[in-house]
Amino acid sequence: MLELRPNCEWCDCDLPPDDRRARICSYECTYCAACVDRVLHNVCPTCGGGFVPRPIRPKAAHREGLTLGLAHQPAGTTRVHSKWSLTQVQALSDALRDVAPEDR
Repeated sequence: MLELRPNCEWCDCDLPPDDRRARICSYECTYCAACVDRVLHNVCPTCGGGFVPRPIRPKAAHREGLTLGLAHQPAGTTRVHSKWSLTQVQALSDALRDVAPEDR
């Protein structure tokens, strides 16, 4: 199940489960759209992949008998922060930002 991290790993802004600004990479690293665009340049500082909008998990189960939705599978509460320095982020972004994510 997709981990819904509660914050941007760079600027630490809150990203509630229904926030359309949330972006994730294939490893679920989570950043806000502003940081993805202005700081990371669509390059995940951990894996080098690109980002996509994080899906919005429904608030409730819409099928009887299924334990789905935020009511049953809540978003995470543990805040995560990038372990990479700005210099490291810039170096990886500079190397990969002009390569399409599917070609990295």
